[in-house]
Amino acid sequence: MSDQPIHITLVTLGVDDVQASAAFYEKLGLKRSSASQEEVAFFDMGGLALGLFGRESLALDAGVPAGGTGFNSFSLAWNQPDEASVDASLDRAVKAGGKLVKAAEKVFWGGYSGYFADLDGHLWEVAHNPFAPLRENRSMELPE
Repeated sequence: MSDQPIHITLVTLGVDDVQASAAFYEKLGLKRSSASQEEVAFFDMGGLALGLFGRESLALDAGVPAGGTGFNSFSLAWNQPDEASVDASLDRAVKAGGKLVKAAEKVFWGGYSGYFADLDGHLWEVAHNPFAPLRENRSMELPE
């Protein structure tokens, strides 16, 4: 067993329509990889890849039922360098076809955040965290 820390390399979202979802993420500014195919789309997110795969196919691959609705018990985060960037990013997501779930506001932990849902209801938090600044490559710097 390796003692290396976990390093997430790919987040795959199960979606109803791969091409429609891929178009949504392209409207957000992501560039589709040439590794994409009709059944799967990939996007480089600067050290982490985002994959879009048919919901039924992803469930079949994992050996679990495809059904399920409501809250999936997770959200993805898109951190921004300041509050204005949070507002602009939420606006961009809505203009791309996403649904504003919660308008940005100052939050209990001292930051500023809001939520949108993509075409399949996957939650994205857009946040400014003054306690975890962004590095030059836009990854989050956490205190040790």
